[in-house]
Amino acid sequence: MPVVAVTGARQVGKSTLVRDLLPPSRDRTYLTLDDLDVLEQARAAPDDLLGRARLLTLDEVQRAPDLLLAVKRDVDRRRQPGRFLLTGSANLLLLRHVADTLAGRAAYLGLWPMTRREQLKLGRAGVWSDLLGAADAQWPDILSRQDVEPEDWRQLARRGGYPVPALELGDHEARDVWFAGYTRTYLERDVQELSSVASIPDLRRLMRALCLRVGQLLNQSEIGRDLGLPQPTIHRWLNLFEMSYQLVRLPAYSVNRTKRLMKSPKVYWADTGLALFLAGAEPAGAALENLVLGDLLAWRDAGVERADVMYWRATTGEEVDFVVEADGALLPIEVKSSARPRVHDGAHIQTFQHEYGKAARAGLVLHTGTALEWLAPRVLAAPWWRVL
Repeated sequence: MPVVAVTGARQVGKSTLVRDLLPPSRDRTYLTLDDLDVLEQARAAPDDLLGRARLLTLDEVQRAPDLLLAVKRDVDRRRQPGRFLLTGSANLLLLRHVADTLAGRAAYLGLWPMTRREQLKLGRAGVWSDLLGAADAQWPDILSRQDVEPEDWRQLARRGGYPVPALELGDHEARDVWFAGYTRTYLERDVQELSSVASIPDLRRLMRALCLRVGQLLNQSEIGRDLGLPQPTIHRWLNLFEMSYQLVRLPAYSVNRTKRLMKSPKVYWADTGLALFLAGAEPAGAALENLVLGDLLAWRDAGVERADVMYWRATTGEEVDFVVEADGALLPIEVKSSARPRVHDGAHIQTFQHEYGKAARAGLVLHTGTALEWLAPRVLAAPWWRVL
């Protein structure tokens, strides 16, 4: 493609990634719109900016959305693979005119906070592809061969996946200082670039309310009543959080794809460390769910084959935390913060399997202990750290 766009949250590592993979050279120039001179030229004379090199890496392009019109003109004149490598702290697909402008011209890659195995220098997400590519009966062997050590999931949740707090800051106080500065910069700069927000304190209160509801069904009217804010405002701000890669709305699974859009999504946060800081809370079971989801999203968006990640909830109230749909098969996953899984922990997975028949694979019950065993003929209990 002539344009490749790498998008993700602020400080997730986009700039470092593109500079290391394609360093500046005689042919490729790196420019960032954080540089005020570059930003001014992007707004006043975008065609001149694009003419500065044969191959161009443009960082933080969401700061000048109209620059992408010039990118379109350039690409339409000369369709050269790899001509532009863009990064942005906003989901450009959700910016309507940008998506229209680059339709058919750009490939989009989403960069999520670092997975556990990336932090361990293994360069990957969890073993989801290994499991999906093997027969269900082989899963215990695959997981038992994983050369990873157990760790306290609560420590992983506290440090999150942003590179600086995850890799460079070794204590809780230092990470809190970093998260506080991150939140302030995000609210005062990033959000304002996407949409004018008059009340930053109210926006901060909404962020906290959402982080306290991680893993729950999203009810905009209820949140609006709790915060004393109108529902249209809540709706607009939720879109801002999602557009800037902070909020994750997990859709519901059903056979009818249209029905998925009609059911309430569950709410999660992109980074567990930031979510716990904003909530002012200690890690609980929802944070472990959030860790698993973050790993699934990183795996999904790094893969060539498309996979979907959802949750399942029956009208009777039975629920499966995550359902992965890939290659026409369904993988149900339950997450438990207990160290001793029980047979009844897989009951909802069995209901799901009965509902969807041959399409449903064996299910996983991820827990915090060490047991790797079949709880039922098609329900495998596995330590979370052997999978993530």
